[in-house]
Amino acid sequence: MTADPAVDEAIALVEDQLGVVFTRARLVWKEAADQVQPGLPPAAYKVLATIVRLESTNAHVLADLLDMDKSVVSRQIRVLEEAGLVESRPDERDGRLRALSATPTAVERVLAVRAANQSRVRAALESRSVSELRTFAEMLKVLAEA
Repeated sequence: MTADPAVDEAIALVEDQLGVVFTRARLVWKEAADQVQPGLPPAAYKVLATIVRLESTNAHVLADLLDMDKSVVSRQIRVLEEAGLVESRPDERDGRLRALSATPTAVERVLAVRAANQSRVRAALESRSVSELRTFAEMLKVLAEA
C-alpha cells in the first residue's frame, strides 16, 4: 500500500486485467494446441512452440526455460513424439542427452498458429501510437522481471 490511494487503486486494476489476460492466454494455448493437433494438451503445445523457436534443444533446457518439472516436460515430449510432431536423436555434444527437433509438419502448424495469434494482437493494438506500444512493452518487461 502506498500513501496515494489512487495509485493503489490503479495497481489493483492492472492486477485484475493481468488475471483476465492470463485466463485468455490459457484459452489461446488450448486453441493453439487443438489447431496443431486435435486433443494436444496445452502444455505440450508450449513445449512444441519452444522447440520450434529454438530449432533444436533438449529436455533439460526446456524444463529450465518453461519453469516446468523435468518429468512433466518428458511426458509432453513423449506425447509430441507419439503424435509425430517431435523427433529425438542422441545429442552430438553429450550422448546421455536426446536432441529434440520439431518435424516439418509441426513447424508449419506452429508457424501458422503464431501468424494467426500475431494478427489478433496486431488488430488489437495497431491503432495505438508507437510511443504507447513501447511504453506497454516496457511495462510488461518490468512485470516479467518482478
